[in-house]
Amino acid sequence: MAQLLVRNVPDHIAAALEKRAAEHGRSAEAEHRAILETALKHRSEDFWDAARKLREELKGRTFTPSEDLIREDRDTR
Repeated sequence: MAQLLVRNVPDHIAAALEKRAAEHGRSAEAEHRAILETALKHRSEDFWDAARKLREELKGRTFTPSEDLIREDRDTR
């Protein structure tokens, strides 16, 4: 497994992480892993959920090619 090293973490952030770890009954290192996993997992799921919803919204629609729209706009000038 990879190892991460974070430098120059402000004291108040480090203290908050240690407090949060204690509240969850974990070591600070385990808490850091949990935070990273949660943050990255949700972002990935949010993206795929949004993509899935957009595909559903656009299902069955026909689209005009952009060059036709550009030509139409130029012809109106």
